[in-house]
Parts: sequence; structure tokens; C-alpha cells
Amino acid sequence: MSAQGAAPKVHTRERYAGIEKSTETKASETKASTKTSAFFVYLAAAAAILIASLIVDGFNATEGWMFFTFLTIGYMISRGLAKSGSREPYRD
Repeated sequence: MSAQGAAPKVHTRERYAGIEKSTETKASETKASTKTSAFFVYLAAAAAILIASLIVDGFNATEGWMFFTFLTIGYMISRGLAKSGSREPYRD
């Protein structure tokens, strides 16, 4: 099987004996964010940063929220990149 055949088809046109048949398969971009391990790693890292900013001396709340913001921006960029290039079949 070729690499192209492995990807789910969104719009296809098939011809059988001169009869053209058009099929459409619904597909979503990617898995829901809560179904990915990156989401749970993000939650754990965010919790660790905020808890550390409360407990550790020399690591104040301003720095904790700054690192939390950087982590959130990184997660949002990674989700955007994930959604831009892959597809998953749409299931109702």
C-alpha cells in the first residue's frame, strides 16, 4: 500500500464503466486536544510551575505567571501545527 493510500480520503471521484461516482467522507483536522498526551503534559507542567512559584524562594509569582504564559503560547502553537497537517476520520 502506498503512503498516499493510507491517508483518509476527503473527496474522491471514481469511474466505473464510464459512470462517474463522487463520494465524500467527512474528516476532522486532528484528535480533540483532551485526547492527546501533550494536553496532560501541559497541565502537569503548568501546575508544577504555578506551585513552584508559590513554594520556592527566589521564584516569585510574576516569574511563575510569565513561564505559565510562555508554556501556554508554546502549547497553542503546537496544537496549531498539529491541526495544520493531519486528518482524522469524522465520527458522529
